[in-house]
Amino acid sequence: MSFGQGGPFDGPGGSGTPDWGALAEESEAASRRKRWMLIGGGALAALAVAGIVTVAVIKGGGSPNGSPTAQPTASGEVTPDDKPSFPDYTVPPPPNPRDYISDPKKDRAPLTPATLFPDKSMVIGEHTYPRTNTATTGDCTSASQGPLGSLLSHNGCTKLLRATYSKGGVSATVGVAVFSSPAQATKVMNQWKGGNITPLAGGGVPSSFCQGTRCRTTANATGRYAYFTIAGYNNGKATTTSETKAQAIGRDGASYAFTRITQRGKDQAQKAAEKQAEEARRKAEQQQS
Repeated sequence: MSFGQGGPFDGPGGSGTPDWGALAEESEAASRRKRWMLIGGGALAALAVAGIVTVAVIKGGGSPNGSPTAQPTASGEVTPDDKPSFPDYTVPPPPNPRDYISDPKKDRAPLTPATLFPDKSMVIGEHTYPRTNTATTGDCTSASQGPLGSLLSHNGCTKLLRATYSKGGVSATVGVAVFSSPAQATKVMNQWKGGNITPLAGGGVPSSFCQGTRCRTTANATGRYAYFTIAGYNNGKATTTSETKAQAIGRDGASYAFTRITQRGKDQAQKAAEKQAEEARRKAEQQQS
């Protein structure tokens, strides 16, 4: 095909020669438009990315630079005002253990050889003496000998508990007499001049123990209790002022009796203190509600 004289670039009224300057300006304008389109598209993309990051930061509870952001309080979340409170109450001072071994109205715990002498052995310091027998009676004169029986009876003794401990050929019977008041027990201790509790044989201790022979004796009192010991040799040997074995077990027996009576008061006082604390707590809860 022949385009004739002007060729393909000729337009109406064309001279037949291309206008190279006009073509160059048109090409430059098109290039500028393309660059602006690329720049605009990049800006839109940057804005879109920024929006995504902002949404992620809000959902994650943080900020782009790592700084913490405030969190809304969720429904049902515990705030300081919603924290549970506890009743404020004052526990009374603990009772005096001595009150429980002085007043029969308070001294209500079971009183038997099993509760007063519960240990299978009497342990005082480094000394240990196995228990051989126990007994109790409401007739205090039947378990005492000499002037002590009359003294116990006239001062209102209501019970006499005994326990015997033995080791190394010597034994000691510990006796605890119960009265209605400390004054009665103290009077017996102060007026005691002779006689003692009846020795308790059995469990390996012969019936001849401290019978018809000289033995060591002690007497004392605490609270509404008077306590006694009689100690000597199992073979009937008489004690002397210089011997030490019977003296030691008799002294330890007196210490053990005092300890057991005192512990009786402590145990009852502890239970009373626990009861008082529980009552105070319940009262405070009732007042709070």
